[in-house]
Amino acid sequence: MRELAIIGIGIHTWGKFPEKSVHELNLEVAQMALKDANMDWTDIQALFAGQDPWAGIQGMLSGNVLAQDLGMTGIPVTNNYNACATGGYALRAAHLYITSGLIDTALVVGGSISPKGAFGTTQYDEFDETDLDSQRFRILGSANFTGFAMAAQRRMNQYGLTEEDLALQKVKASKFGSLNPNARYRKVYTAEEVLNSPMVAYPIHLYSVCATSDGAAAVVVCSTDVAKKYTTKPIIVAGIGASNPQYPVPGMGGFGSDFSEVPPPNENDAGIKSTRKAYEQAGIGPEDLDFACVYDLTGAMEIQWYEDIGLCKEGEAEKLLREGATSLGGRIPVCPDGGCTSLGECIPAQALSQTYEVVTQLRGDAGARQVEGAKVGFSVNSGKLGNSSAIVYKR
Repeated sequence: MRELAIIGIGIHTWGKFPEKSVHELNLEVAQMALKDANMDWTDIQALFAGQDPWAGIQGMLSGNVLAQDLGMTGIPVTNNYNACATGGYALRAAHLYITSGLIDTALVVGGSISPKGAFGTTQYDEFDETDLDSQRFRILGSANFTGFAMAAQRRMNQYGLTEEDLALQKVKASKFGSLNPNARYRKVYTAEEVLNSPMVAYPIHLYSVCATSDGAAAVVVCSTDVAKKYTTKPIIVAGIGASNPQYPVPGMGGFGSDFSEVPPPNENDAGIKSTRKAYEQAGIGPEDLDFACVYDLTGAMEIQWYEDIGLCKEGEAEKLLREGATSLGGRIPVCPDGGCTSLGECIPAQALSQTYEVVTQLRGDAGARQVEGAKVGFSVNSGKLGNSSAIVYKR
């Protein structure tokens, strides 16, 4: 099987851009990635695009709109939505097409103009009794951060997580974010500021959660033999895993916003399963990573990921944070882009923004937040109904 190379990346600064459409954002990052790859649009043989469910039918067909904007060359367009793992699944589809030999080049794009406030159901006008999001919002009053808080409380009871730990994680993340020109929030916070910010849902304070953001990211990928025509320093996708829950599983996939906050066993946790698949395909283990980007919708989620991706043993994640191992200059920096609390949450683009950061780090182009000597990077996320993707990258 052939290997996949990333040779072009593009990103739009995360934030709120009411004057722009998702299609304008997608076009900007696609053109950035093509330029970075030294490729023309006519060199691309397939387009994979994350759908934006808040932009109507045009958002659901965002790849087709982008193909029209770039020029209708007749290549196949695939649109997908896998919640927070949308970008990872789109990249995985391109990986399968290229490594199997069906095509040689592809463009992968994800973007969104997110709704204001916390994410809610996409059906605002009427109650749909078959829509589990509608049920939890309108019957139970359980928003996403309610579920995240329940998971954090469980960790407090089991392993001694404290509010101070959550503040420490935010301080770490904000230091990274202050060094990232694409971050929405670039202020360095103190632990006192985090702890004095309003309580969203105990034990999670306002400054420890991510905001809904607009943004977009894109990557150009190709086979490694084709990559030689365009660059001498391709970044290799060494392993890519995707997973969903397998029956039986508590709740509806083990994500923080599900009804049940009883975690699935490790062998049926989608994030852990996708991580293990990526490691196995790459032929490495967590001890081989130089840094990682994890999906930190709250500080508690980042801390949980330390264990889920094997950076430490169960129950030791807080210790890893407290000793500075996941900070810049530490043994295994986590979320060197500042993570979601610095960028915000832009669902179709989030996984690709992680890819952008990993590629930037492996190229040695991250500036003041550069992880010294980085050769192997990793990204992982999980979303609604257990969608999860994980990727190992090498230079």
